[in-house]
Amino acid sequence: MRRYLVLGGLLLTCAVHAGSGTLRVGSQVLVVGDSATRVIELLGKPSYRGHAKAAPSQRKSGKKGSKASTSGGEQWQYRQGNRLVTITLADGKITGIRDDGR
Repeated sequence: MRRYLVLGGLLLTCAVHAGSGTLRVGSQVLVVGDSATRVIELLGKPSYRGHAKAAPSQRKSGKKGSKASTSGGEQWQYRQGNRLVTITLADGKITGIRDDGR
């Protein structure tokens, strides 16, 4: 019985990890590492653009007001029916995809 619980947990973890860096758009797939141009090509212009906050591990300690300490890239949001898709970009590349409302 314990073996089945461990196996189920492992499968759930793999499924969550596998889906976190991809987004299916029609018959195309958008993945982390694709360019901002590819995002516009597949999804069009975003309904909202904002600045993403840097992760705590990316923030530099010390110099207050340093651009590198607050820069996390950009967030582009798309509304698709009841879904809200958020694409995080840095240096013209996708660094994260979040699909709320699957």
